[in-house]
Amino acid sequence: PTPRSTWRSGRLVVLLGLVVVLAAVASVLLGSGRGPARPLDPGDTSLMGSRALAELLRERGVTVDRVDSAQAATDKAATGDRLLLITDQAYVDEGRLAGLPGDRLIVGDVIGLRALAPGVSTLPQPARPRSREPECPLPAAQAAGSAHMGGVTFRGPPGSTGCYPAGDGHTLVSYANGSGVTTVVGDGGFMTNQRLAEDGNAALALVLLDTGKPVTWLVPPENPPPGELAGEQGQSMYDLMPGNVRWIIYMAIIAVALTAFWRGRRLGPVVVEKLPVVVRAAETVEGRGRLYRARHARERAAAALRAGTIDRLTARLGLGHGAGPQEVVAALAARTVEDPHHLGAALYGPPPADDARLVELAGYLDLIERQLSEL
Repeated sequence: PTPRSTWRSGRLVVLLGLVVVLAAVASVLLGSGRGPARPLDPGDTSLMGSRALAELLRERGVTVDRVDSAQAATDKAATGDRLLLITDQAYVDEGRLAGLPGDRLIVGDVIGLRALAPGVSTLPQPARPRSREPECPLPAAQAAGSAHMGGVTFRGPPGSTGCYPAGDGHTLVSYANGSGVTTVVGDGGFMTNQRLAEDGNAALALVLLDTGKPVTWLVPPENPPPGELAGEQGQSMYDLMPGNVRWIIYMAIIAVALTAFWRGRRLGPVVVEKLPVVVRAAETVEGRGRLYRARHARERAAAALRAGTIDRLTARLGLGHGAGPQEVVAALAARTVEDPHHLGAALYGPPPADDARLVELAGYLDLIERQLSEL
């Protein structure tokens, strides 16, 4: 091989290597001044932070105090009646927080939910975060309207108010406790800088937090005490790794790169063959549909529509491919508002008698799939 042929065969690998190096250098230079994102932190300006919400509250005259320990929250509670906002409770004793008087807003399925919100239970199936209507008489939800809600779904104690329903539960539950009001929400996405300006997210967050009381905003500590870290004597997972692990990883990367270069040269250049004609996928589908219509093959067309719908529905319902008609119809009726008899006739009934019935069947099958995808 000549130097020219060697360069032509290996220039792609050299170019990819330069791109990887430049991307790594750019990421280090651009991200060197930023720390990791801290979700729902009133001092974080990233998309997952809540700096915008904290500034809106301060503009409305609400005092927002950021704390990261149970002792700091207790000290703030001693100054008067306050609202305690709990976004993360991993490093805090829930027993001390449960004893604090006043209003309480809990975001997500925190570890000490039973102690912090007695009577509230979580459902095993989470809800997909999306825009939801309140469908409840709670003034805060009525004032906000639709909001980006989801995450954990709850069932409240007797006398509680549930809003933004999802499945068999609600993504917001509010009820009166001994010294104030306890509110739990399944996901804090509506309070983040990214989602605050959408729908009624800002209105809902402001009404929940602007109660005329100072807000104690509890966040996880940036540097947890050594005694609360994983491992013995506060050692993290990286401290417990042997010192030569880094060199092993480097050697593995070099070996993979050399193997890819070696095997890639053996493949040779890609041979491009011009096709005599290019047929779009849509034309293929339309052609098959015209053949079905020309032969009046309504039974075959309906069977194809039903088979495709059943395959997609069983995957979304969590059923196996061998699920029988009764299992599919029962699971689908439990997740949608459709009548089981209509579902059974649409999925497993006789073939349509004419073309109009076939079009009606196709529309109904599409409606069932759209209802299930929106849950």
